[in-house]
Amino acid sequence: MKPTPLHAVACLCVFGVAFPLVGYPQDNPNRPPWAQKNKPASGKTSQPADTVAPNDDTEQGRTTIKVKVNLVNVLVSVLDQNNRPAPDLPIEAFQLSEEGNSQKIEVFEKETQQPLDLALMIDASLSAQIGMPEERAAAAHFIQQVVRPGDRLAVFGFDENVTRIADFSDRVSALQDAVRRIPPGAGTSIYDAIVLGSRSLSAQKGERRHVIILVTDGGETTSRSDFDAARKAAVRSDTLLYTILMRPVKNENGRNTAGEHALQTITETTGGAMFFPDNPGELGIIFDQIDRELRTQYRLAYYPSPRGPADSLRNIDVNVLGDYKVRHRKNYYTGAE
Repeated sequence: MKPTPLHAVACLCVFGVAFPLVGYPQDNPNRPPWAQKNKPASGKTSQPADTVAPNDDTEQGRTTIKVKVNLVNVLVSVLDQNNRPAPDLPIEAFQLSEEGNSQKIEVFEKETQQPLDLALMIDASLSAQIGMPEERAAAAHFIQQVVRPGDRLAVFGFDENVTRIADFSDRVSALQDAVRRIPPGAGTSIYDAIVLGSRSLSAQKGERRHVIILVTDGGETTSRSDFDAARKAAVRSDTLLYTILMRPVKNENGRNTAGEHALQTITETTGGAMFFPDNPGELGIIFDQIDRELRTQYRLAYYPSPRGPADSLRNIDVNVLGDYKVRHRKNYYTGAE
């Protein structure tokens, strides 16, 4: 069986592992060989995608088989009681499970160095025009702050349509100029924006973190996609969604609260965060908070045991010992056989 890269919600490293049909000594007979043989001493492990693990028994003429093993990556944001990132927690503080089954953490990074691919998506609808000057200024500052060597960012504007103003790059000045060139529109296609942003991120090459920063008033009106399509696209592309909701009307009786609740559900499903600034002047603080969180995320990875059926939705749960607030993606889709 030839290993095939899987592009699903989880940031999956897929590789074939060879082991003989005859057994060899294991610490626990219920765990498969790939989880027990040649374990490194440290808490951080990695193996290139599309490789075959060496097997001494192949030289002895024994029959071998190859089994695809999916390494599931989970980015975890841990905040203290003051809503600040909590760094330097040990691996022993984390408990990870899939479908209620405890999982062994095979990869643990206290501060992941995986580069970022970010889609900055700004609502350009008529209802969002009031705070647009402040939004542009705060977004330009965020671009300068968040884009570091190896990172890439793209700029999108959305109204009744979703338009990519600038493709993924690390050219800060060109990206800032793109934010200033977002034209005004009429309708608001939030679901379409999430679907297109997720697909654009999924198309980027390499093992990278996928992030959407969505600035909107939450008034969904013109999307061709629906809630389920938007949530599924974000989950399949392993995208973190950070939503900044600019509410033009503070009273719930005058707002599209159904759209807000739908956005909050999608945001929480991905492991991102939702922000509710009282005025555009708070955007700078919020962008700074998002930047700090992206730079202090833990990366956990595990081999699912038991493995779920092909193309099935699997639920993930991460707990941290102590008085912390934990955010992470809630589920992922397994790959096809």
